[in-house]
Amino acid sequence: MIRFEHVTKRYADGTTAVDDLSFEVAEGELVTLVGPSGCGKTTTMKMVNRLVEPTSGRVLLGGEDVAAVDPVRLRRTIGYVIQQVGLFPHRTVLDNTATVPALLGWKKAKARERAAELLDLVGLDPAVHGHRYPEQLSGGQRQRVGVARALAADPPVLLMDEPFGAVDPVVRERLQSEFLNLQATVRKTVLLVTHDLAEAVRLGDRIAVYGQGRIEQFDTPARVLGAPATPYVADFVGADRALRRLAVTALAEAELDPVPEPVPPTALPLDSSLQEALAALLQDDAGRIAVHAPGDPARLLGSLTADGVHRALRRASRELGPAELGPADLSSR
Repeated sequence: MIRFEHVTKRYADGTTAVDDLSFEVAEGELVTLVGPSGCGKTTTMKMVNRLVEPTSGRVLLGGEDVAAVDPVRLRRTIGYVIQQVGLFPHRTVLDNTATVPALLGWKKAKARERAAELLDLVGLDPAVHGHRYPEQLSGGQRQRVGVARALAADPPVLLMDEPFGAVDPVVRERLQSEFLNLQATVRKTVLLVTHDLAEAVRLGDRIAVYGQGRIEQFDTPARVLGAPATPYVADFVGADRALRRLAVTALAEAELDPVPEPVPPTALPLDSSLQEALAALLQDDAGRIAVHAPGDPARLLGSLTADGVHRALRRASRELGPAELGPADLSSR
């Protein structure tokens, strides 16, 4: 869906923001771009909707070179969410959400109907919040409106620049969970920029770890954490990467022991992460929790101990394949 072909962005003062970048984002995939400030991740994202023009190379969207598309028309077909949201203060929440459909020439009633549907989808009752103005909302609510506005015209691609960075950690975690649920429903192709490794790991189907203007590793969260491609990536993900892997490693029946008597009162579904399982174990005095089939709490599959968590991590390490780099990086190393 999104393809970068040997893209470079060099400014007049000689600064190279992005250097010979090549990678591809599949349709329906959520890719997080993570790295320190000034590494080129936001520049990369802005070249998709032509807020920044590349010095050389091509950016393709659905097989079409974006340089050949009128930038205004292009931007109206791409959802865009930024950290500060950018809502119009003089317009109601409903009208803010209907902005792009209105620009595309939708009839007012249809645009507002679509806006109401999207507000409901992001957890804001349009009957309660639709007539309010942005200043009457909390930071988390404004961020939800920003996401709803970006989705209002049903764009195939969603660009998100530090979308949850302006809210407190508790609200941020809740918004991340809600966005993952939303993405499971709408399945947009998403590029999400963040400086937060934990957020990148939690949200991304794949992660692009940026060095200075280039991708050091482009891989699944489990492989980035479990098999860093370069010393830079290993340093970036930190010495606690084994703990971070708990969040991206799922339970498997192979790690379970038989269910004892009495049955442990604490139970989790098999599709839980090891992080969730370990948290439950640490809060349970028995040192053992029950594991049931997803969606069927009555069907117990086994029990899990701390030894089982350890076995699961070792199994995940064995399953890790070779680390994947961006095509441009592969050709230059």
